[in-house]
Amino acid sequence: MKGKEYVKEGFLIILGSFIAACAIYFFLVPSHVAIGSVGGLAIVLEKFIPLRLSVITFILNALLLIIGFLFVGKEFGFKTVCTSLLIPVMMGGLEIVCPDNSAIMGDPFLDLIFYIFIVSIGQAVLFYCNASSGGLDIVGKIINKYLHVELGQAIAASGMFVSMLSMLVYDKKSVLLSFFGTYLSGIVLDHFIFGFNIKKRVCIISKKEEEIADYILHQLHSGATFYEATGAYDNKARREIITIVNKSEYSKLMNFMNKTDKDAFITVYTVSEMLYRPKI
Repeated sequence: MKGKEYVKEGFLIILGSFIAACAIYFFLVPSHVAIGSVGGLAIVLEKFIPLRLSVITFILNALLLIIGFLFVGKEFGFKTVCTSLLIPVMMGGLEIVCPDNSAIMGDPFLDLIFYIFIVSIGQAVLFYCNASSGGLDIVGKIINKYLHVELGQAIAASGMFVSMLSMLVYDKKSVLLSFFGTYLSGIVLDHFIFGFNIKKRVCIISKKEEEIADYILHQLHSGATFYEATGAYDNKARREIITIVNKSEYSKLMNFMNKTDKDAFITVYTVSEMLYRPKI
């Protein structure tokens, strides 16, 4: 990985952690809704353990990090260590800067909605960098990896346990909000993750196939495959170029095609996931 990529990834991890910390502190804590997350679990345990919320969050994340290293991988584990340290530290800073924290929206339901929206952005940024906010996100990542369940749904499933524990602390309304929030959080998270991962499968039939393939390989630094195709009308054999590109590469490729061959036949498909399992 190049220096610029390290800086970019480091910035995204810090940004994602800060977004998650703000969502927990300003919206989740005042709403008294124990939505399925380590932050929500910490809110429940704070009622029984004489420790600050940031300290409880740190302890819970530390216990679950070992699982992340063992079952998800060293890279994911190391990055999650960074976020697990950053989020409690940032929350501790917010406790100092804004000690008299109260509900911003003045309504638990609205606080919950804003929390879900904001924290999902932070989580999506972290998952984009192959990291997580720690805690139950690690459990969700394991379920996603080994059971092939969509990441948002996997995190929501693991978070239902926390929502059940909220019955020990809060009233029925808060408990129902916890279940609703946990489920909705999974849907919103999948939406943001899908947006990050979306790619385009571009199929091109053109007389300038070699020039186009050269641009894809050496300018976009992407892969391309030739397929033999025969036209049903004229029975002529042609070669179709197929490549998978991200959003920015797709825009560049379309601009190149407009300049190179306006008569090319192009079809475009949306791709949300790619799997590569080389034989050993």
